[in-house]
Amino acid sequence: MELISSIPLFGGFLWTLLSFVVVLSVIVFIHEFGHYIVGRWCGIHAEVFSLGFGPKVTSWHDKRGTRWQLSAFPFGGYVKFLGDADASSRTDQAALEKMDEATRARSFHGARLYKKALTVAAGPVANFILSIAIFSGLVMVSGLATDAPIVGQLKPLPAAGYTLKPGDRILAINGVKTPDYPALYAYARTKGPLTAVQDYTVRRAGQELTAKGPFPLLPLVDTVQPQSAAMAAGLKVGDLIESVDGKKIIAFRQLQALVSASAGRKMHLKIWRDGNERQITLAARVVDMPDASGKFVKRTLIGITGGLFFRPKTVTPGPLEAVKIGALQTYDIVSSSLGGLVQMVRGSISACNLQGPVGIAKTSGDAASQGVSSFVWFIAVLSTAIGLLNLFPIPVLDGGHLVFFGYEAIAGKPPSDRVLQVLMSGGLFLIIALMVFALTNDFFC
Repeated sequence: MELISSIPLFGGFLWTLLSFVVVLSVIVFIHEFGHYIVGRWCGIHAEVFSLGFGPKVTSWHDKRGTRWQLSAFPFGGYVKFLGDADASSRTDQAALEKMDEATRARSFHGARLYKKALTVAAGPVANFILSIAIFSGLVMVSGLATDAPIVGQLKPLPAAGYTLKPGDRILAINGVKTPDYPALYAYARTKGPLTAVQDYTVRRAGQELTAKGPFPLLPLVDTVQPQSAAMAAGLKVGDLIESVDGKKIIAFRQLQALVSASAGRKMHLKIWRDGNERQITLAARVVDMPDASGKFVKRTLIGITGGLFFRPKTVTPGPLEAVKIGALQTYDIVSSSLGGLVQMVRGSISACNLQGPVGIAKTSGDAASQGVSSFVWFIAVLSTAIGLLNLFPIPVLDGGHLVFFGYEAIAGKPPSDRVLQVLMSGGLFLIIALMVFALTNDFFC
């Protein structure tokens, strides 16, 4: 491992590839397990559960007769139910004709319509459940900030004689009352004077007193977005940006203004990291971002979010509250993804926002490089995206199969084999074209 890491290109490629394989394997396993477990509950027998495609590497049979296998190419997976001709779930008509009635009822194609629909829908639903579970788990681990701004832990900063302490409840800054976090952020973003040292009115051990502290919302890196200018330049969480092109800054809003005005030219940043100062050069990029109304607007960004100078005191939410938060985060991703696709089709935003496998792999590597929580969070985001994609009414995808089942429920019979063949071929062509387009974006956008 030390040898690989010492060779940046080789080590970086392997790290990206390994991260991508882990992300994809987790998401695919959950998706296919959704199909498998609901099919089993519906009495449909699964002959093969494969993680990966191609030659079989290893396998074992469970007591129900299902063969579980790992295959050579870990970039997908499938469940082959009884009556399927192959991994694509085409009907094996010859095999079905040889089955007795009881055996045929245990096959996918011989099952009742609602059972087939439940089994198909279970894959995307399993992806959404995984996302909700991860988001819920992350919020339970990290906790929720208390309503009142209370200092939980001070972040490492250059020494400046600050007297704020953990446990201080911030009541006001420079005389401006801050009863909650919205008020504190409003002060930092619009009202607060740009002075390096601020007067904080705090409640400490039951007493109200004045303490010295930095500007609340510093140009302090709180998160670094994968595939961003900041990530490429080597900015890290905890970096304090002290100056831009020689101009000293003390507030995140100053950094935002300078980045917006940069028009994509190179900027020279002086940062403070772990007690040392260093120089970083980067150029902001124009990015399509949703605003508060959900409309996409173009913004010039380097790909970081700013942070308070302290970690807020937190409380652990209950399981139901955590699940609600996880569900809302999943819904927001679905909503913004659909909104982005609509805007892309209309031409309102660049089609370069659509990433292919290479872009997703790079994002996986970037997320993994930032730590376990960032990596797990990315798994949840991508799981939501894959669940949503599979619900699109395109033949060969789960959503396409559900449309066929809907037709069968209304018409009383499935589409003809000829129609199915044409639609499936068209759906496959569309998916391949979309993949080629996205892959082109990975290299040319």
